[in-house]
Amino acid sequence: MEIMRASIRDLGPLGRLERACFDQDAWSFLDLVAVLTVPTVVRLKAMDGNEMIGFVAGDPRSSLGWAWIATVGVHPRFRRKGTGRALLRACEARLSLPLIKLTVRPSNTTAVAMYESEGYETIDVWERYYRDGEDGAVMQKEMPAAGAPATHSDPAGTQAT
Repeated sequence: MEIMRASIRDLGPLGRLERACFDQDAWSFLDLVAVLTVPTVVRLKAMDGNEMIGFVAGDPRSSLGWAWIATVGVHPRFRRKGTGRALLRACEARLSLPLIKLTVRPSNTTAVAMYESEGYETIDVWERYYRDGEDGAVMQKEMPAAGAPATHSDPAGTQAT
């Protein structure tokens, strides 16, 4: 697996990955174009050979002092191999802000556990956030100050999607 920057050339593969990962919550065509073209967005893909197996996007909101992880998705065939964790860490490193936030389905216990092991804590719940009415758990992580060592637990077998 290799992690690299994603671009508009990845529109087709990202659309297929979104549908495989998120089904009814997959982003629309316009959302995909936006995430692949907005200059400030950090967008990374995980590749296995010529196949996109994962994607992460982070939106730095420097004026607010925090960033938003908009999505972390790993193709179901490649889950539980550390791809989501690797994408998350790579995105965090490029965001360079003291606080990072994201939203996750509480029913996605594997993702919630991975985020918690990476230092994220639930700070809020947005009611009926997802299309099917499930709430969204808002999680955040305080990033270590520049030069401070990061600490991560890495339980085997966890993977975010």
